[in-house]
Amino acid sequence: MEDLREMMPKKLGFGCMRLPILNGKTEQIDDAAFCRMIDSYMEQGFVYFDTAYPYHNQKSEEAVKRCLVQRYDREKFYLADKMPLWLAKENADYQKIFDTQLERCGVEYFDFYLLHAMDAERFAETEGKGGFAFVQKMKSEGKARHIGFSFHDSAEVLDEILSKHPEMEFVQLQINYYDWESENVQSRKCYETAVKHGVPVIVMEPVKGGTLATMVGEPARLLKDLNADASFASFAIRYAASLENVMLVLSGMSNEEQLADNTSYMREFHPLSDREQEAIGKVVEELAKMPTIACTKCRYCVEGCPKKISIPDVFADYNMSVQFGVNDQNIGSYARHTAENGKAEDCIRCGKCEEQCPQHLPIRELLEKVAETFA
Repeated sequence: MEDLREMMPKKLGFGCMRLPILNGKTEQIDDAAFCRMIDSYMEQGFVYFDTAYPYHNQKSEEAVKRCLVQRYDREKFYLADKMPLWLAKENADYQKIFDTQLERCGVEYFDFYLLHAMDAERFAETEGKGGFAFVQKMKSEGKARHIGFSFHDSAEVLDEILSKHPEMEFVQLQINYYDWESENVQSRKCYETAVKHGVPVIVMEPVKGGTLATMVGEPARLLKDLNADASFASFAIRYAASLENVMLVLSGMSNEEQLADNTSYMREFHPLSDREQEAIGKVVEELAKMPTIACTKCRYCVEGCPKKISIPDVFADYNMSVQFGVNDQNIGSYARHTAENGKAEDCIRCGKCEEQCPQHLPIRELLEKVAETFA
């Protein structure tokens, strides 16, 4: 089997999950800014773009078509897309969804195609409906050059999937230094499982949804002592990219400043030094003392909420209050996030959000904390 790691000229992938937007609306993508970001990214030798059916309220794929596919030779970039397993109610749905994705993206094939957000339950359902056979069929027809899956569950479940499906060429895992030893996310255990099976890894959430891009107190001092000019995000992305079996690290870049920062240290990538690794170990110890909510802002929880609570945003406001105290800035941010959406105290505890959360967070309990904080 081809070593996919050797296909990647550089280790930074462009995640199309948090694109620049207009008027604060996730589905209104700022094409002009996105085009400039794509141009800068590709001019520097980067080639990998990652989208998915639900991103930006199902508008990411179309933005990729307008800003990338219609502006560049198809052979100049790699495009990855994902099958939304929760929408496939029967086998025939796989083909319908896949054809819709090809049309939305304006392509005849995907370089990388993933079964999206696999866990134990979806694994059983996907096997039962023939999802694995479907992606193999797409590969045999040349419509999916390389097939794999993204994953949110235990290393034990990952081991079972890779044992039963050796045709899977890669796996996309949540890996960052904060979650490396987490029993909830199991970054290290899942990574080592992939290594055991000889399956290369694409990293998602290297900055934990932006969480690791902002540091205060002792964590900030530790990283600034290493390099006063380096962004906090740079240490997180380089940490993930330093792992030998990692073929690519995805970054969901929301503006040109983030892209400029990411590409500045990933153009000529240097793995973390021993001194840097040691400092990050100390940062993790300090972060563990802060009682923040470990939300990655994937927004899977938002779609089914009957009260339309913007859960990731109010969690972010709460985390800011934990780190910096309740102040005018996070009170104002909470007010903006709840002006047209539900407030934390509006939660009716239906539990739909928790069913969708890849991090398995106790969202209902956490919303009570948020409500108390901003009451």
